[in-house]
Amino acid sequence: MDRTAWYPPRALYHSRLNAVSGYWYTIVVKLLNICKSKIHRATVTCCDVNYVGSVAIDSKLLDAAGIIEGEMVHVWNVTNGERLETYAIAAEPGSGVICLNGAAAHKCNIGDKVILAAFCLTDEPVQRKVVLVDENNRITNTI
Repeated sequence: MDRTAWYPPRALYHSRLNAVSGYWYTIVVKLLNICKSKIHRATVTCCDVNYVGSVAIDSKLLDAAGIIEGEMVHVWNVTNGERLETYAIAAEPGSGVICLNGAAAHKCNIGDKVILAAFCLTDEPVQRKVVLVDENNRITNTI
């Protein structure tokens, strides 16, 4: 029986032999999954089922929210209640594009309001960035 599955992932603990006492000790790090970024009530501008996957987001919105390309984002559809996870890709700056691609395109329609959120595992305080947008996905305020 493989007992390694009973222990937390290697990134969460570190065992070391104390050279003086000869005893092993383990340091356990408690990481919390914290919301670090949110783009609030953006409007879906396109849905492309034939694209490989992801959500394309105006790169100005990505920068303002502190989300990087390839980062996992949660998409919460305010209009119909659907929720999904995918990864972010950058769209043309200033375009206002919020485009759900691949299978995610089945969960939204053009004109739906969505919340895009990104989380991080950390043991340190996080200053969350919230980006508020208008109907055309232009930044109106950051909190």
